Parts: sequence; C-alpha cells; structure tokens
Amino acid sequence: MANTSSRTLRLLSLLQTHRFWPGVELASRLDVSDRTLRRDIDRLRELGYPVTSSRGVEGGYQLGSGGSMPPLVVDEDEAIAMVVALGQTASAQSGALADSTLSALSKVVQVLPTRLRRRAEALRAATVDSPFAEAPEVEASVLGAIAQAIRDSERIRFSYTARGGVAAGELARRHVEPHQLVTVGRRWYLLAFDLERSDWRSFRLDRLTDPLGTKSLFRRREIPGGDAAAYVRSGLSGRVQGHRLVTVVEASAADVEKRIGRWTTVEDLGEGRCRVTGEARDIGFLLLGMGLVGAPFTIEEAGPEVREAMASWAARFAAAGEDGDSGGGSSTAATVG
Repeated sequence: MANTSSRTLRLLSLLQTHRFWPGVELASRLDVSDRTLRRDIDRLRELGYPVTSSRGVEGGYQLGSGGSMPPLVVDEDEAIAMVVALGQTASAQSGALADSTLSALSKVVQVLPTRLRRRAEALRAATVDSPFAEAPEVEASVLGAIAQAIRDSERIRFSYTARGGVAAGELARRHVEPHQLVTVGRRWYLLAFDLERSDWRSFRLDRLTDPLGTKSLFRRREIPGGDAAAYVRSGLSGRVQGHRLVTVVEASAADVEKRIGRWTTVEDLGEGRCRVTGEARDIGFLLLGMGLVGAPFTIEEAGPEVREAMASWAARFAAAGEDGDSGGGSSTAATVG
C-alpha cells in the first residue's frame, strides 16, 4: 500500500479525472478500506478541496467547483502539455486575451513542483514562435528533454529520420549543440549546431527520438542573422515548393510587424510605408495575413496562382458585401501591380 502522502495525491488525481466516483470503486483503485478512504477524503477537505459525498448503495464522491484552488496535481507530460498549450494560445492572440493567457501560464508554472517548474520554464525560455503549418505529434518527453538541454547548454545525441522517412533516407544518430526550439505554425523544430557537419541545422521534432544528454557543456554560438525563427523559416522556404507574395503596405512597419510580423518579413520603407514578404505552402495563409494588415497595399511580386486566388477571394467578399449591404462601411484597397 502506498504511504499516506502519495495515496492522497493519487486520490486527488482520480477525483480530477471523473465527475463522480462510486465509493467502492474508488477504494478498490486505491487498494484501501472504506474507512481509510473516508480519512483521506477528510484530509483533502482540510487542504481546501471541495469534495462532496453521497451515502447509500449508490454513494460516492466527486470534486466540486468553487472555493480556493489548491496546488495542481499533474504528471510531467501534463505539465509540459499545459505550458505548450497556454504558450501557443498566448502567441496566437493579442490584447486582453493574450494578457490573460500569459497570466494563467505564469500561475500554472508557479504552482508546479520544483522539478517540473524548472523543465516547464526551460521549455518557455527555449521556444520562439513563427506560425504557419500543420501539426504532427511530438512527444512531451522529447520537448522537455531538449528544452532542458538548451537551458543547461548541454550537447545531446538523438536519432533522426531523414526527410521522406527511413525508406528515402536513414535513421541516423546526430550529435549537436541545441540552441533554440522554434514553432512554425504548430510544427516544432530544433535549431542546433551539428558537430559532425560543422554547420547549423534545423530538425523536425516529430522525426526526432531518444534525445540524450552527453554531460558535455558548450559555449553558445551566435545564431546566423541573430533570429532563430527567421533562420528556420528561410531554410524551410528553400527546401519546400511554396508560394511567395511581396507587397508594399501603406502603414508603418511597426504597426504591420505587430499584426503579421511572426508570419512575414517586414521592411521599413519610411514615410509610413513598408514592404512585406511572405512565403507559405498554402496560399490562404498569405491572403489571410494581408487581410489582417488592415491597410491598403500594392503587389510587387506574386505568382499567377496567388493572383488568381486573390481575385477569387475579392469576388466572393464583394458578393457577400452586396448581399448584406446596409449602405455603410468601407473597404480595404488592394491593387495588383
């Protein structure tokens, strides 16, 4: 039988997973008597958890809502998942919602046990965001191990499947100095200095397994260009056939940077104008970004598919506006040059 403290934590974890637990089933899961279960329930109530109970043959327990929130009980994967989810939500929002999400993230990290808090904080510090892409699965343990290695400046080894899988490439062991985790949309990359190739490389985390620390520390190198997200993004655009859109926007670079700087490269042209360069597999991401700018723009460079998609979007939006026209409102101008 587990000791009292670990058993109480186990009880709390079970109560958090189900809305209602029959007493007999709960006692069986904990391998304790009904009397011991009641004592453990009372212990949780003393700690501030609002556990309600019902008597009789169908009697049982459930964790109620309200009251003060005691310390969270989560395992390592759950802690990392919370930090990742809240961090990505904050980066995708703006204004009050982003502030509230960051506040929640700070509180979650603060109440974690020391060991998990260090790993979660390492993950936050090691990650920068540069969204647009799909979302393959990444093991939480892989994220945590790499974030910790980045924090500690420790060289790591891992297995990596080349692009196209084992059939197209090989499952090779890599030895690197990990510098930064980068998200491109919802896909994770590790930017690292490859010791065997003496060059910078980015590695997709869904293709990376078995990261192991070597206990060998390194002195951090300067990332080419000083921007990890931009470096990874430029490498992807050179590797993958995608679409490119270059526009001149009639708005300040600072304002445009706030709105779509994570997706694009913004160049200040002075006099309240800037050049915006975007690249993506999906044309829709490019057009959505320009819609978020909220200012007139002209096109400097775009392929025929991008121009056709823009014309199609414009026609559909114009038709929708005419159907629901109430005689007011304004439009954002876009000129194809």
